[in-house]
Amino acid sequence: MGTIADIERAGQAIWLDSIKRSYLGDGAYLQGLIDAGEVYGLTSNPSIFAAAVADDTMYDDQVGQLAAEGAEPRDILWAVMIADITTACDQFAELYRSSDRRHGYVSIEVDPSHAFDTDATIAQARRLWGEVDRPNLMVKVPGTEAGLAAITALIADGINVNVTLLFSVERHRAVMDAHATGLERRREAGQPLDHVASVASFFVSRVDGKVDPLLPEGHELRHRIAIANARAAYDAFTTHLASERWQSLAGHGAQPQRPLWASTSTKDPSLPDTLYVDELVGPDTVNTVPEQTLDAVRDHGAAPTDKLSGAGPQAASTLAMLADVGIDLGQVTKELETEGVEKFIASFDEAVETVARNL
Repeated sequence: MGTIADIERAGQAIWLDSIKRSYLGDGAYLQGLIDAGEVYGLTSNPSIFAAAVADDTMYDDQVGQLAAEGAEPRDILWAVMIADITTACDQFAELYRSSDRRHGYVSIEVDPSHAFDTDATIAQARRLWGEVDRPNLMVKVPGTEAGLAAITALIADGINVNVTLLFSVERHRAVMDAHATGLERRREAGQPLDHVASVASFFVSRVDGKVDPLLPEGHELRHRIAIANARAAYDAFTTHLASERWQSLAGHGAQPQRPLWASTSTKDPSLPDTLYVDELVGPDTVNTVPEQTLDAVRDHGAAPTDKLSGAGPQAASTLAMLADVGIDLGQVTKELETEGVEKFIASFDEAVETVARNL
């Protein structure tokens, strides 16, 4: 408990990267984590719901009723996801209020097949925002090039946005620009800025998973690039916050778009299972973790210290060394974005198939 509480005191919020219906409700798993001060928000994605519907019998009644009414599996899946996300928003509502809107957010993702379609992304995000109708909802929008205009439009609407599938510092800068542009449009329209929240979900372990096999066994850069890449993204974030442009928005009550470290469970069994938590603690950040990583941090996580502030120059030096050995990080992150969208689409289709099998 001490480690997790200390992470929050260091300025980082831990969010649970999981949801299932048996976790929800008074006295259930999620409420216990909230009451203990261990999690401050929640994220979901198609993979999480595919597993939830397959494993949790608490969905059977709703799925059966909707099927009897003639609903298609895809529509049933959306109904299931919206119901769970709405309940989770309600469970975090008090934390959202008591923290003055800093904590308590719950994320639902747009259909990932829209990742390269700006108009479809905007339309579905608006529908989800209206259907859930909770101020602490965040709508997840892929941070593809097509997603940039969607981010601006949704922020201008006053919709909270979780920008997902970020792998490169360059794209992270473009996302921060899209976020600021949306806030500027709200300000020009005379709309308030203080209640509009956003995070930029920067994926971590997948970068090492892609880069390490390209390096010789035992090379000094193995297992180092993902953390350096995230620290470089944080450096870009702090530079953005110090800019005259952001300071003007902050003066009108704007909330910063916090970096969120995603994909922070280690995939390589030779690495410490808390590596991507221990090494990425710092102010104004979020780390979203699955149950097993949360348990590991609670049990044997390192004493939290700020590993982000001032780490930009060293991170840049590490990333430059990668270019020296002939690896193009830009190409790596471009491939990861494409693969990430493909995996999310496949997971969404799997979730639909899971619903169909349960009918």
